[in-house]
Amino acid sequence: MILGTEAPASLAGRVPTVTPERLLAELVPPPRFASARFDTYVPDPAEPSQSAARDLLAGRAARSRNAGHTSRFSARRLLSRSAAGGSASGSFEGKAGVYLDGGYGVGKTHLLASLWHATEGQKAYGTFVEYTNLVGALGFAACVARLATRELICIDEFELDDPGDTVLISTLLTRLAEAGVQLAATSNTLPDRLGEGRFAAADFLREIQGLAARFAPLRIEGSDYRRRDAAAAPSPASDGDLAAFLDADEAGRVADDFDDLIGHLSTLHPSRYGALLDGVGAVALSGLRPIDDQNAALRLVVLVDRLYDRSIPVLAAGAPVDQLFAPELLTGGYRKKYLRATSRLVSLASAGAALVPARS
Repeated sequence: MILGTEAPASLAGRVPTVTPERLLAELVPPPRFASARFDTYVPDPAEPSQSAARDLLAGRAARSRNAGHTSRFSARRLLSRSAAGGSASGSFEGKAGVYLDGGYGVGKTHLLASLWHATEGQKAYGTFVEYTNLVGALGFAACVARLATRELICIDEFELDDPGDTVLISTLLTRLAEAGVQLAATSNTLPDRLGEGRFAAADFLREIQGLAARFAPLRIEGSDYRRRDAAAAPSPASDGDLAAFLDADEAGRVADDFDDLIGHLSTLHPSRYGALLDGVGAVALSGLRPIDDQNAALRLVVLVDRLYDRSIPVLAAGAPVDQLFAPELLTGGYRKKYLRATSRLVSLASAGAALVPARS
């Protein structure tokens, strides 16, 4: 559903619908990374693993292009050969895919999007959540049939949050790899440690090890680039800031109370969160407070990811945006996910603060 000028002025007033065809059509890099290329990736000079990863993936893409009309199975072998011997990766021989492992903010998503753009043929790009949503919308067999025609499947933010996802994604990737599809993924967790701290991962060790065996990990070190220039979250907006922000003659600005929005998210499937932002140019959030409920926190993470994908500024009032996840959540199995969301939200809030008109 595309929202026009008559759309409600708050996200909590929207109830979008999403078709399976839209989910398929959106399997491309998000707007923030639409122009991401290997030559626009700026590695940290102090972290050689970043430039090594870029060069490794760029070389793989170049070899695939130079192969011309090779079969999909030959292209898959090129993936193995091009990555073999990489100093950061070890041997990739016999692997169906490459797995970019590292902390948040080291440029993994930029590199994954660059690989997608540099690869010819049919391909798909989405987050882990988006692929699980796609299976739910199409059904497993239909999803395999649609994705097995792709040369490359890119999976951003690969995580296993529950046993059902473990079995589902393990089976899906097995089918795709057997069809000759190349795989590439990013994550903050090594593939053989997926699911740790989230559920009884030991009970699903075979599936987790099977997933790990399909990928050759490529470790990328470094600090969060989003915090290099802005070490802290911006000061919360005042009532006057919120009023000035909304009074500005700018299309697509919406305002929400934080608790109202969190409650509304619980009524929508996460596959709809992207459509929730159709036509939105900036968001004002008031009443921010720390969240201690795990389910609410994970929904917020998905929304922040969709906001970040679309580069939508957030003007935030209430608690600072780097204090939204309660301390007890930051000690659990989803810690890295919450820290990534915080990093992204600080970036969006900094952009939102810059939209407030200067006072005379």
